[in-house]
Amino acid sequence: MKIFSRLADLLKANVNDLIDRAEDPEKMVKQIIIDMEEQLQKAVQGLGTVMASVRQVEKQLKKAQEESKLWEGRAKETLNSSKEDLAKKAIRNKLEADEDVKQYEEIHEGISNQLSILRGQVDILKEKLVEARTRQSMLIARDKVAEARKEVSNALGGLDSSGAFAKMDKMERKVAEKEAQADAAYEISGMETREDDPFEEMENKKAVDDELARLKEQLSKE
Repeated sequence: MKIFSRLADLLKANVNDLIDRAEDPEKMVKQIIIDMEEQLQKAVQGLGTVMASVRQVEKQLKKAQEESKLWEGRAKETLNSSKEDLAKKAIRNKLEADEDVKQYEEIHEGISNQLSILRGQVDILKEKLVEARTRQSMLIARDKVAEARKEVSNALGGLDSSGAFAKMDKMERKVAEKEAQADAAYEISGMETREDDPFEEMENKKAVDDELARLKEQLSKE
């Protein structure tokens, strides 16, 4: 049936190939699900139409069977009443009804077979849709992981290729150079810290003691 032509294409499609060609695998997989859902809806609608046709044929078949029984009963009644001409007319009507019964039976058999096939196809589509939804979740998850890995790899590759550490080494050398310049400037300014000279300290103390002794001696003479 025509409504299954696209379904056949979808069922035969290789999802992995589609993902490889898609710019956005997540959108592509979602679109596949949407297409399959639409096909399922059409298939269910077609199934409903065929089921309605079967019920209609069954009603017509039942009506033809009732007509056949009705005319057969009338034929018997007229024969019992010795009305052969009316009996023949009733028999002709019965034969026409029998022909209708035969045709409706053939139609009913054909449509019933189509209905059975259609139900099988709908069941297959439902199963495939469940499978596709399961694969959708897995494929989207795998795609996100792959994308994350790709971004991390690109980041690492960009870091090496840009020479980030080489730039940091260069900055470190510049800072060290500035530190050396600052130290030199401080030394030149004469403000550097001087360590105490123990010999100078001894000489200063002796000078103080000598001066103190001189003053004492001077005072004692006065």
